Amino acid sequence: MQTNHQDNILWRPSDERVRASNLHHFTTWLAEKTGKDFPTYESLHQFSCDQVGEFWSHVWDYMGVIGDKGKIAVAHPDRMPHANFFPESSLNFAENILQLGGETAEIFFMGEDGRGHKKSHAAIISEVMQMARALESFGVQPGDRVAAFMPNIPETIIAMLATSSIGAVFTSCSPDFGVPGVLDRFGQTTPRVLIACDGYHYAGKKIDTMPKILEMQKNLPSLEKTIIVPFLHPAPAIDNITNGILWGDAIKGRDATPRFTPLPFDQPLFIMYSSGTTGVPKCIVHGAGGVLLKFMVEQRLHCDLKPGDRIFFFSTCGWMMWNWLLGCLHTGAAVCLFDGSPLYPTPAALWDYAEQYEFTHFGTSAKYIDSIKKADYHPGNHHGLKNLRMVLTTGSPLAPESFDFLYQSVKSDMQVASISGGTDILGCFLAGLPTAAVVRGELQSPVLGMAVQAFDDHDKPIASGKGELVCVKPFPSMPVYFWNDDDGKKYHKAYFDKYDNVWYHGDYLEITNHQDGDHGYIIHGRSDATLNPGGVRIGTAEIYRQVEQLPEVLESIVIGQDWQDDVRVVLFVKMKSGATLDDNLKTTIKKTIRDNCSPRHVPAKIIGVVDIPRTKSGKITEIAVRDTVMGRAVNNKEALLNPEALDYFCNLEELKK
Repeated sequence: MQTNHQDNILWRPSDERVRASNLHHFTTWLAEKTGKDFPTYESLHQFSCDQVGEFWSHVWDYMGVIGDKGKIAVAHPDRMPHANFFPESSLNFAENILQLGGETAEIFFMGEDGRGHKKSHAAIISEVMQMARALESFGVQPGDRVAAFMPNIPETIIAMLATSSIGAVFTSCSPDFGVPGVLDRFGQTTPRVLIACDGYHYAGKKIDTMPKILEMQKNLPSLEKTIIVPFLHPAPAIDNITNGILWGDAIKGRDATPRFTPLPFDQPLFIMYSSGTTGVPKCIVHGAGGVLLKFMVEQRLHCDLKPGDRIFFFSTCGWMMWNWLLGCLHTGAAVCLFDGSPLYPTPAALWDYAEQYEFTHFGTSAKYIDSIKKADYHPGNHHGLKNLRMVLTTGSPLAPESFDFLYQSVKSDMQVASISGGTDILGCFLAGLPTAAVVRGELQSPVLGMAVQAFDDHDKPIASGKGELVCVKPFPSMPVYFWNDDDGKKYHKAYFDKYDNVWYHGDYLEITNHQDGDHGYIIHGRSDATLNPGGVRIGTAEIYRQVEQLPEVLESIVIGQDWQDDVRVVLFVKMKSGATLDDNLKTTIKKTIRDNCSPRHVPAKIIGVVDIPRTKSGKITEIAVRDTVMGRAVNNKEALLNPEALDYFCNLEELKK
C-alpha cells in the first residue's frame, strides 16, 4: 500500500538534532570501523540483520560493555532458537547498569499521595550492595530466585539489581494481583526470598497487602526469608510473618563496597510470565547479556537517551516496561518512577510530575493518551514541558487521532514514538527513530538487529500490506528457555510451530510504502487469542479459572473486542439450568475476577449466551468468536463441533455500546 505520507508528517527532526543524536554518532563510528557506507537508516538496519554476529560485536564495543567479550559473537547465526550469542563471554548485568551510567543515573519517585524523593547514583549503588550482601547472608546463590510483590518504587529496582549482582534470578508481580494469580507464577519458579511491600495507594485508597503476603507464605514452601518494605506505614508489624525482616533491618550495617559476580552471557536474569492463555502462565527466562545489549540499542540509539536526561514510563512491576525502564540507568539518564492511579486526583497527576522533574522522555500506554483526550485535558496548556523531547507509547496501537492530540495538546516540537514488542523479547520489534520524521498513525522503524517482516497467508514475506509479524534472524534477547520446560517443547510451540526457523509473534503488521521509497509500520493488534486491554496482556485461562468456580456458571468464553482505538474484555457466559445472569451475578463475577486475578482482568461486558462454539476435540474457540463479533470471516468452520453456536454472537446490540 502506497501512501502520500508527506501530508501526514507531524514532526521532523532538525539537521542539528539529527547530527547530535546517538544514532548518528553510532552510524559514523560503525562506518569507520567496518569501512562500509550507511547513507540511510535502511542500509544500517539491513547490515544489522545480514551480519548478525558482526553487528552485535560492534554494539558491545561501542556501548563499552564491562566484561570479557570472548572471540565468538554468535555460534549459530542461522539457527532459531538458540543461536548462542557470545558463548565465551562473561559480564554482570547490574555492574553495567550501575557503572556505565555515572553520577547522573539517579532515581526519582513520586506517589499519587504526593510523596516524592530522589536517590542519588551513590545512594543507589550503596543500597544495592547492602541488599546484595543481605541476600547472600540469607543463603541466596547464583541461579536462586528472588521474587518481588512490589509497587513501582525505588526499592524494587534496588532489589532487582542486588539480585542480579550476585547472579540470582529476579521475578516480580504487582501488588494488585490476587493471590491465586501470584501463586500461578511464583509457585512455578519456587523463590527462595520474597520481597514485598506492606501496601500501596491507588485512586485515593490505602490497600493493605499483609493478608495477601501471609496467604502467599502458606502456599510457597520454597520461601526461606521474607523482606517487608514499609510503604503504607513507617514500621509495619511483621510478628506474624514467618522468617520476616524489615527492609531497613536487612541492609543495616552491611558492606556497601561495589562487588559484582562475573557470569555467562546467558545467565538467567529475569523470569517473566506469559499471559496464561492456554493454562497457567509460561515462565519465560531471559539472559543477562541478551537483555543488556537489547536495552542498550533501544535506549541509547532509538530513544536517544543521554546523561542528564530524565525518562518516565508509567508501569507496574508486572509489566515488562518496568524491567525495560530500570535498564535506562546505564545511559546516565535519571529513571522516574510513579506508583498509583495515573488519573488521580485529576488527569494532571502525571503532567505535574513531568513538569516538576523536567522529563525529557514520557512513556505511557496508548490507552492513557486516549483517556486524557476523552477527559478534554490538554497538558500543554497547563504545564511547562520545555525539556520534553519524546513521548513513547505502547501496549496497544496509538490511533492516528491520538497522534494529532499529542502534537496539538502536549507539544508540537517533540518526537512521538509508538513502539511495539513484548514480554517474550523484553524489548521492541518496532520503535522510534530520532533521525526520521513522525508520520501520523505509524511506527517509525524496525529496531536495529531485528529482521522484521510480514508474512502473508502463504508464509511468504510481503513488501506492503498486512501480514503476520515475524522475525527471520536471531537476536540476543530471545528467551534462554522456559522454566520447567526441560525438552524445550513449550518454547518451540510458543514461537516456532507456525514457521520453521522463524519467530512468530502473533501480531498483525501492516507495511506501508511511502512515495519517497521509505516504509511505515502499523500494528493491528493480536492475531492470536491473547487479550490486550490497555496494553496489558491477559490470558483467557486466568479468567476462566475464576468464573467457572461460580455455581451459576456452566462455562464461559472471553475475547478482546476492538473498541474505541483499544481492546476491551468481553465475557460470555453460559448459565446452568435455572440460573439467571442478573446484575447481582455480574457484580459477583467482576469481584471474583478482580480479587483473584487483577483489576485489569475484569471484563467491560458480561453477556449471556445459550451455547459456546468448540472444536471437535472439545476445546472452546475464542478466535472464531472474536472474528464473528468483529464481523470478520471465520476460517475452518468445519473444524467446529457446533458451528451454529456462532450465530448467537452475530450483531449483539450490547456490543455496539
